[in-house]
Amino acid sequence: MSDVCIPLGARPFPERLAHIPTPPDRLWIRGDAAHLPGFSTPSIAIVGCRTASRDGLENARALADGLARAGVVIVSGLARGIDAAAHRAALAAGGCTIAVLGSGLDQLYPPEHLGLAGDIARTGAVVSEYPPRTAPQAHLFPRRNRIVSGLADAVVVVEAPEKSGALITASAALDQGKDVLVVPGRVPGGSNRGGHLLARDGARLVETAVDVLEDMGWQTWAPASEEPTRLAPELVEFTVDDVARETGEPTAVVLARLLELELAGQIQRIGSARFQRVRGRMLT
Repeated sequence: MSDVCIPLGARPFPERLAHIPTPPDRLWIRGDAAHLPGFSTPSIAIVGCRTASRDGLENARALADGLARAGVVIVSGLARGIDAAAHRAALAAGGCTIAVLGSGLDQLYPPEHLGLAGDIARTGAVVSEYPPRTAPQAHLFPRRNRIVSGLADAVVVVEAPEKSGALITASAALDQGKDVLVVPGRVPGGSNRGGHLLARDGARLVETAVDVLEDMGWQTWAPASEEPTRLAPELVEFTVDDVARETGEPTAVVLARLLELELAGQIQRIGSARFQRVRGRMLT
């Protein structure tokens, strides 16, 4: 798989990054540039500490799994801990994930994630603003975090200490006018201190993928007094596009609703964007 370099202003350059403060002059991409999310594609950055606890890793996996199943692109930094957990869960769910490096594509760090990076590039993309032969250096990683947030609609912080790259990403998101969400963790302090500080300053708390979808406005709920919306009532097997045509709802809303039905056991995923009703059950 060959790498490509796309300069700022060229047609394939990601439109999201072209509009952030100090956009990269160019972007090296391994994978398909078409996988990089545009403004019409929902995208979430999941970030956190490298030395995450078991609870933190499980939270990252659950969020990435649920969001990827809903069609949300997962963005992170390929680091150990929370980043890697989010990337792997998105891949396992059959979703798209984007990894942003703090080095050249040929100087991948950490080296044990070489295989993970290859898996990501096959269905998503690995990107860097740094040219080939740029070794990983401590001062490059904070700068790359603005690209992590720049590719996403919002940043979800999972388990981050008071001084961490995740908080730099959250700060970049705020500078870009993006939302910052926090998964609450155990107190006092420690590896959750950074997230608690963000929450104290106004970041919203989320616990599940459905929380994120609802918070971002990617999920609609019918009032309890109304009859639940029936999605694709005459279809046994169907695609996301089928449901969108049937209901007239935007694709992001349909994806969110289908995730809810999948989690409720009313439908099953049979492909990257295909579903079927569970025998004997109706879509409600």
